Parts: sequence; C-alpha cells; structure tokens
Amino acid sequence: MNLVISIIWMLSSLIHQSEVDSKTIIFYGDSITAGYGVGIEFAFPKLIESQLDKNGLAAEVINAGLSGETSAGGLTRIDWILNRKFDVFVLELGANDGLRGLPVEETSKNLQSIIDKVKAKYPETLIILAGMMVPPNMGPEYSRAFEEIYPKLAKSNELGLIPFLLKDVAGIEELNQPDGIHPNVQGHKIIAHNLYPYFKKLY
Repeated sequence: MNLVISIIWMLSSLIHQSEVDSKTIIFYGDSITAGYGVGIEFAFPKLIESQLDKNGLAAEVINAGLSGETSAGGLTRIDWILNRKFDVFVLELGANDGLRGLPVEETSKNLQSIIDKVKAKYPETLIILAGMMVPPNMGPEYSRAFEEIYPKLAKSNELGLIPFLLKDVAGIEELNQPDGIHPNVQGHKIIAHNLYPYFKKLY
C-alpha cells in the first residue's frame, strides 16, 4: 500500500514539475514568422518548438505571424493576442515598415506601444525583440536609423534582443526564395539554429 502511495506521489510530482517547467512562447510577427512560402510547419518558430521538445524541454509555441504585417497592424491586433496568457513574447515586426520607407519614429512608437500593452497585461512575461535591417537601397541614413530602433527599444525597456533575425541568411541566394526577401526551408533551419540558445536558457 505504501509503495502504491509512493508511486502515485512520484507521478504527481513529475506531472506538476512538467507543468511548472512548460513555457508558452508566442512569436508575434510578419511573413517571416508566418513562414511565407514554406508553410507554418517549416517556419522557424515550429522548428524551435521541435528542438525544445527533442531535448525534453516542454514548450507550447504559438505562431502569431501575419504576412504583410506592419508595426501599425501589429498594434491594431495585439489586444486580441493578449487574451491568451504566455510566458515569452517574441516581437518580430518592422521589416515591412522599412521596405515601405515609413518614418522610423512611427515604427519605434508602434513597437513601444505593443511592448507597453504586453507589459501592462502580463508584467512577468519575458519580451524578446527581434532586430531587422532594410536593404541598402533605402539609403544609408534611413538604414542606420532603422537598425537603431531595436537596440534602443531593448535597452530602454530592458528586453531580450536578437540583434538581427536573419543573421547568416539575408542576402544569401540559396537560403532565400526567389523574391530574395523570404527565407526558404533551409533558411528557416538556420534561423531556428541561431535562435535556439535564446530559448534553451529559459529552462
């Protein structure tokens, strides 16, 4: 009888520990997060979830990417996303702003508003900001100002920062789709590989 009780206690402890250790991670972004051209199953958020699971790290990854999304669009729909509680919020927006040459002040303001809303609703949530860059044809002054948005926001808000989401992928023909902007399946694998350490250390 005592043995049965001990086994039940051990099992309940393991289940409880699993529940405690499990993380809910939301990737909130644009077409890159959404896996444009490759499908959500091959996009980097899913690959990160699979790698965490493979290593025995419980995580529910929610892909909230939307193709064509701007920072303004992201701000518009954030309240709906906040209906779901999460432990980690990865913010990947702004690239479409940059491609359209929108004012960097506007992009920064929108991203700050999204950050403020997440913090207000879930103050314990870890926010990670994914940095982006724009093509050089936007001009050096605009490109520099755009790139500075992310480290400035990360510093002022004490956020985690991925300096450049497309590191080792951007500009490499064989890692991108014909449009030269969106990563292909292999490109997403590299993004997931580069980002995995950020999430492994959460456990």
